[in-house]
Amino acid sequence: MHPKELSIIDFTYELPDERIARYPLAERDQSKLLIYRNGQISETIYAELAAHIPANSLLVFNNTKVVEARLLFEKPNGGRIEIFCLEPHEQYGDITTAMLQKGKVWWKCLVGGAKKWKEGALISQIEKYDSSEITLTARKIEQYADAYLIELSWDDADMSFAELLHAAGVIPLPPYLNRAAEESDQERYQTIYAKHDGSVAAPTAGLHFTNSLFAKLTQKNIRHSFVTLHVGAGTFKPVKSATMQDHEMHAEFIDVSAAFIEQLLQETAGPVIAVGTTSLRTLESLYWLGVKTKLDPLISAEALTITQWEPYELAQYNFSAAEALTALLDWLQQNQADRLITKTQIIIAPGYTFRIIKGLITNFHQPQSTLLLLVAAITGDNWKKIYQYALDHQFRFLSYGDGSLLWL
Repeated sequence: MHPKELSIIDFTYELPDERIARYPLAERDQSKLLIYRNGQISETIYAELAAHIPANSLLVFNNTKVVEARLLFEKPNGGRIEIFCLEPHEQYGDITTAMLQKGKVWWKCLVGGAKKWKEGALISQIEKYDSSEITLTARKIEQYADAYLIELSWDDADMSFAELLHAAGVIPLPPYLNRAAEESDQERYQTIYAKHDGSVAAPTAGLHFTNSLFAKLTQKNIRHSFVTLHVGAGTFKPVKSATMQDHEMHAEFIDVSAAFIEQLLQETAGPVIAVGTTSLRTLESLYWLGVKTKLDPLISAEALTITQWEPYELAQYNFSAAEALTALLDWLQQNQADRLITKTQIIIAPGYTFRIIKGLITNFHQPQSTLLLLVAAITGDNWKKIYQYALDHQFRFLSYGDGSLLWL
């Protein structure tokens, strides 16, 4: 069956509200870890992860950093309007470029309380870290079907948009936590290795990793490396269509170095394990980007993206991982680029054949979500057994919850 024909109702389960973890555990690596391999389920904790991964494996992490994407404005009459920064306008080549803009930026946003914002600009006074004030102004440029194009400007010519968000914004916790962000979330809704500003949601599988855990992995010669996929709000987008063919998968920016692709090319013989669904989507997208460069070595940078059904349309070519990654490296060299920055819309669901990864470390996901489809692509119908085990054995669910190690 082609994944387009999948019915989302077949990927549901009952998630009691009390099983949603509203807060993280005091110690990151003490979260429970379910292990699924060859149809068998066992459990441990993240601190003991190294005992369950072979030496010479490669763990791949997403080092994106969550930005304070929620901006709050008070109207003179006391009404509050929230601007949620989703993604930069297409005039910017990538998120990093947009984040470095100074003085003004155009951003696609959700607007909470939009009916209260009839016309004119919204203005907010922001206190900087040195106690001086700057003025932040928001203007509506265009209305889309599901969002607005907003011009945000501020009167500090030396301040980047990333710095502006750090000073003025609020961490955007997932809506299902159903609580306001607190000071502790500033640290805990962020991996310890977060580096590149750009996500509006954390790559939550990585929240469980500590320096102590990394030391244990290194001691066993389990290597690790980093890619960057900036997580968009679309990761929480519910599947509202009856079948997947009518669901539009969200697109996300990926940023990967040529040096990482070279490393991955050397590691394809051993187990490559994605830490988080975003890392997995990036790794598998690299394969299909490589296929496209192998089929067309002169493909333009603008055309070198992955749409949601392309992997299934290109599957007939069946190149090895080494062939695809080598072609991608050749393309980067021909284009004198040491980084690949593009967008992927890849949807991974039952019927998908994995080309790079052998395992996934991930949290427990919402019913009827594309993330649950991805889990089912790895485990088949056993996803039901895995999730029922987690419910029966008091695992904590969603972003601040426990996790799993799933082997192909």
